[in-house]
Amino acid sequence: MSAAAQDAPRFRHFVAIDWSGAIGTRQKGIAVGLCDLTGAAPQALHPAHHPVWSRRDVLDFLRNDLPDDTLVGLDLGISLPFADAGAFFPGWAESPDHARGLWALIDAVCERDADLCATSFVDHAQASAYFRRHGGREGAQFHLPDAAHRRGRMRVTEEAQARAGCKPYSNFNLVGAAQVGKSSLTGMRMLHRLGGTVPVWPIDPLPAHGSVIVEIYTTLAAVAAGRSASRAKMTTFEALSDALAALGSPPVAGSGPIDDHTTDALLTAAWLRRAAFDPALWQPAELTPELARTEGWTFGAA
Repeated sequence: MSAAAQDAPRFRHFVAIDWSGAIGTRQKGIAVGLCDLTGAAPQALHPAHHPVWSRRDVLDFLRNDLPDDTLVGLDLGISLPFADAGAFFPGWAESPDHARGLWALIDAVCERDADLCATSFVDHAQASAYFRRHGGREGAQFHLPDAAHRRGRMRVTEEAQARAGCKPYSNFNLVGAAQVGKSSLTGMRMLHRLGGTVPVWPIDPLPAHGSVIVEIYTTLAAVAAGRSASRAKMTTFEALSDALAALGSPPVAGSGPIDDHTTDALLTAAWLRRAAFDPALWQPAELTPELARTEGWTFGAA
């Protein structure tokens, strides 16, 4: 039996969070979309006291304001590569042997970093050797000695993303507009701070009831809506409406320009509403118990 449950769970609400790892308190790159089983169009959520989300706002939302029985999709990597080398950080004695230990290590090193940033970790004397950073600073451990490419180490689920037509990046890469490393590291700090309040599949077992967090890749939702990976980003209400219609969802009210963070969150919330009840997506063939506890998985990367 795989690390996933045999049957798809029963959810009533669906939240997609487009995340940001940028420095600063308020992040225009964070967007939250919500929909439910009524079939209504997804809606964009905003924090109670400010028009722009902070990472701590999202943490508080997940702790205190999440609707019952919600499937939450986080657009970030919930772990780092492990299976390719048998360790997150091969050769480093403090390298944890499971994802929750990784989250705890990152959060401890970055304890004094404001806004759930992860600067102290990527600049850490030992950890920095595994990352590619700005200014041409590529750590000696960024690649495995026999690496067949120069993109950096990949998780098993990221290789599955690539087979689905996406273009994943290594979470050890912190350079370039498409990098997801900073988002992933800050997200791991948030997941550690949640302290198990909401299970994180597949690192945690999938419960029969209640809310669950999964990793998402918003490009998968766009592809499911008939767009190519190269056209996954949408910046008009009209493009979003067409994609929502392909998923059987009513359009979001509005016309003209809209930021792509919001469209990612809204479309992916609508996609989760459909995908959540597909048992096959909870049982990826490659997902072993060991992989579940170390690298995790991207929901929908089957």
